[in-house]
Amino acid sequence: MLNRRKVLKTAAVTAVGAFFSRAGRALESHGDSADGLHYSSESLDAHISSSAPEFLSLTIDGLGKGRRGANIFPATGTSAVYAASSSSSGTGRRVEYRVAGASEDAAPPWTFEFSESKIVLTSQWCAELVPHPMIFHFDLSQVHSTVLGVFRKDDLLAVPVLMHFPGQGAMRLTASVPDVGLAYISDRPKSAAKLSLPGANQEHQRIVYTLEVTALYPDLPGIGDDARFDAFRRNWLNALQLNPKYPALANNTASDTCAFCYYEFADIAALTPPLADGLTALHIVRQTLDRILAGGTAYGLPAPGWQCCPSPFSDALPALLIAAANCVRKGDCDAWLSANYAGIRNWAESLLQSDTDGDGLFKYSVSGNSGIWKDGDPTFRPSNWWDTIGFGHEDAYGNALAYRALRNMAALADKVAKWADAARYQAAADKLRDAYYRCFYDPETGVLGGWRSADGQLHDYYFLWVNGIAIHYGLVPKPQANAIMDRLLEKMKAVGYDEFAMGLPGNLVSVALKDCVDKRGNGRFGCGSRPDNSDGFQNYENGGATGAFAFFTLAALYDLGRREEADQILLPMLEAYGNCGFEGKNAAGTSPDWRRWDGTWKGYEGYLTDDYYALLAVPLRQSETRWPQGFRPPTALT
Repeated sequence: MLNRRKVLKTAAVTAVGAFFSRAGRALESHGDSADGLHYSSESLDAHISSSAPEFLSLTIDGLGKGRRGANIFPATGTSAVYAASSSSSGTGRRVEYRVAGASEDAAPPWTFEFSESKIVLTSQWCAELVPHPMIFHFDLSQVHSTVLGVFRKDDLLAVPVLMHFPGQGAMRLTASVPDVGLAYISDRPKSAAKLSLPGANQEHQRIVYTLEVTALYPDLPGIGDDARFDAFRRNWLNALQLNPKYPALANNTASDTCAFCYYEFADIAALTPPLADGLTALHIVRQTLDRILAGGTAYGLPAPGWQCCPSPFSDALPALLIAAANCVRKGDCDAWLSANYAGIRNWAESLLQSDTDGDGLFKYSVSGNSGIWKDGDPTFRPSNWWDTIGFGHEDAYGNALAYRALRNMAALADKVAKWADAARYQAAADKLRDAYYRCFYDPETGVLGGWRSADGQLHDYYFLWVNGIAIHYGLVPKPQANAIMDRLLEKMKAVGYDEFAMGLPGNLVSVALKDCVDKRGNGRFGCGSRPDNSDGFQNYENGGATGAFAFFTLAALYDLGRREEADQILLPMLEAYGNCGFEGKNAAGTSPDWRRWDGTWKGYEGYLTDDYYALLAVPLRQSETRWPQGFRPPTALT
């Protein structure tokens, strides 16, 4: 049923799957074939070439339960210049690659050693044949792999790094030579990426790389060995994909980096255990922020020569501030904050300046009035992430994020003893809170609208995520919050949406054509031709089902103690995550990160990190305090 399962039929995977054994023992000789050697355990299945030191296929299970997925390392057809010799002992297997015709006494340029959850790759200097780099080729159309690490000044990744494979888990990569650098590149048109491990040289005549299968996720009470949460354990890191082109966290390994997504990455990273000794997920968030602080560009932020928007999106500056606060709250960043406080403060000051009438709410420079949108103009965009719908002027989502960001900024100012700044940002947050509900509540529908345009009109299309974030961030009193959620759930039932394995629609009724922005592709992006836009409804951001921002609806329900209703959404989503149901592409080039309610795929990324922010609902669900310290807008950094 799922596209991701269809891609498992490659010849290499089929051949390997026919021979794999179980229970952590090395394969017997009949498991080998003329073109390759095999090893299998509950944590990994490997098929390596018998004529060159390369993987023909690899699949892992970070939970060590013997689950098999798509091939991570497809064969690349390296020229046969080596001869392999193999030996097995206990539950392990060792394969040595030597120059063809060399004696067994000659040092093998590359050696592979397999055990239950580890692969050890050893490169030794060999005068007869300088060891080639070990290159991991990632076919992102099969597994949307990423490599999480910190880039050095020479544009190489420092070790250790963590390779993450959605649907399967991760492999921690360490090296015996601490200053070895790894080359990491990605190619969007080819949906490919490549990680290169240098071979031994005259300076470093022996380099040992250790790849350890693992799964990283928060240690939560109450889920124990509950198999319903296996997808949470294997896929917790799915929201973090590093694009080496920038380098920065991005929509995926080979896609754009968007400033307004940075808080999502940081929220996940802040709850993630260390990736390796000396490497945390927040180090990668900080690397992403450092790029912006140094003048780098990202979608959502205007810059010379960068066609994007006339002013920062309403959610972009708040996202940067929240991400910065996450880095500091988790420690080890005091010096970073001191060195970058002025730049971070500039983000906050730019945000404050957008309250042009002093009512406490922040404005986007485009009016958001109906009928203004110039189709195809890349410099005239709506105000937030939901960028094919006409959000503008006073944006309910952007202002909710701004509330959290300003409270975070007050805590950052307090951390560096900028008392006047701290008081000012807290006062701005309080003023926003006092104005918020009054501005955005729609008495006709009983829910919050999406934006109030410059002409005073409130634009309300039953946006689930807008209402969810406002409730979750404490901008709606609890009695009104429950009434709002009642209305939204009633409306969702009335319009007939219950396919929760696909996530949630962003809006429950169609956005009118006058408020729709992107009319390309005969309704492809949610804009049809009828005035009511009913022919564009359920396409892409106009009511399409997605995992993106489903978290906020889940969070509001869990915060209000409505666990059963939230679980009816979350648990099917977890099952879909376990089946890689939000990623891949079909023959038409569309992907399931957005779907019509009948299941038709309408996305285009192939993998969208925002789909996995909803995994943050699991820690919220399991937390007795309903939210880990510091994520609800804090009064102090801890």
